[in-house]
Amino acid sequence: MARKAKKRRYSRSSGADVESEMRRYKKGTAKSGRGGRGGRVKSRKQAIAIGLSKARKKGKKVPKKASKRKTSKKTSKKKTSKKSSKRKSTKRSR
Repeated sequence: MARKAKKRRYSRSSGADVESEMRRYKKGTAKSGRGGRGGRVKSRKQAIAIGLSKARKKGKKVPKKASKRKTSKKTSKKKTSKKSSKRKSTKRSR
């Protein structure tokens, strides 16, 4: 059986945007935040994210951002399901 060719998830030009952002990161000139006011980019992941964001703004083929998982349900639950197994000890008077 012949294998199906997989579709490219990212366009080649979006890869070029990430590549240029990585160069800026390695050089030490990559800045984060609006207008570069947020400070220096310190991690590779952050540099890649900035490159992909720039590609999205230009309208290039880049997959959508992963939706954030809702963790509010887990944190709002109270721990009432466990009943205490301790019995009240009653002193018997003789």
